[in-house]
Amino acid sequence: DMATVQALVIAGGGGGGYGNERDGGGGGAGGYQYNAAFTVTVQAYTVTVGGGGAGGINSSATLAVAGSDSVFSTITSTGGGRGRNQTGASVAGGSGGGGSHGQAGASGTAGQGNAGGSGAGSDPIFNAGGGGGAGAVGADATTSPNQAGAGGAGTASSINGTSTTRAGGGGGGSEQGTAGAGGAGGGGAGDATVNGTATAGTSNTGGGGGGAGGNSSTSGAGGAGGSGVVIIRYVAADLSATGGTITDVGADKVHTFNSSGTFEVTSIATTTSTSTSTSTSTTSTSS
Repeated sequence: DMATVQALVIAGGGGGGYGNERDGGGGGAGGYQYNAAFTVTVQAYTVTVGGGGAGGINSSATLAVAGSDSVFSTITSTGGGRGRNQTGASVAGGSGGGGSHGQAGASGTAGQGNAGGSGAGSDPIFNAGGGGGAGAVGADATTSPNQAGAGGAGTASSINGTSTTRAGGGGGGSEQGTAGAGGAGGGGAGDATVNGTATAGTSNTGGGGGGAGGNSSTSGAGGAGGSGVVIIRYVAADLSATGGTITDVGADKVHTFNSSGTFEVTSIATTTSTSTSTSTSTTSTSS
């Protein structure tokens, strides 16, 4: 016997760059995939919730880290790309990391996210691009106005019963200007202070970490990416299952995995509905 479930799979966001003494790109959001009718059978499914990548640290010349993948059955969402430092390229991912001054942002994965924005500037103005989000590209930095790029916006879904935006990109860092805002959906804001730490992406949203600012001799630390999440929803009369945190939304059951675990379908009704209740989301993948 088979039944269908809705599945939202979001990977961990990428860390923001430290900027190599000047400006670090915002981290890209974790890959975002939604399937409105994913087929399941009576079995156990391993659920992997990807962690967010660490932000870059100037004092130890440690580059930012990309987010980790999230997986449910055949759906694999790619971790967000790290923000760029002058000494290390931004990285493609579910959504791509933002570029530092004079450098382009990295690309996103088709059907999962968007590219990061480009950096801009020359001495003494250095601004980084925002990380890409699930719903929009990261903004490019500008020199007039003296502004780092904002993170790209995430995407809204009502799979858990409430419209919630997730997977926003991290804002870019700035040396002497204004840091980029985090993208709606958990993206961390960039930083524009000499030794500050950019804002981390929000946990269980897949938001990218903000990029760090700095000056000619030092810079702060990039923000870490937010961890991902896997959410599964189905008509309660269709099947019985265990795993994650289970809530009721009308006639549906919702299993939320904020950390890795197992979704186990223990039984399926002889006659099941043809579709689950509606959940708004803009990207999808086939089962």
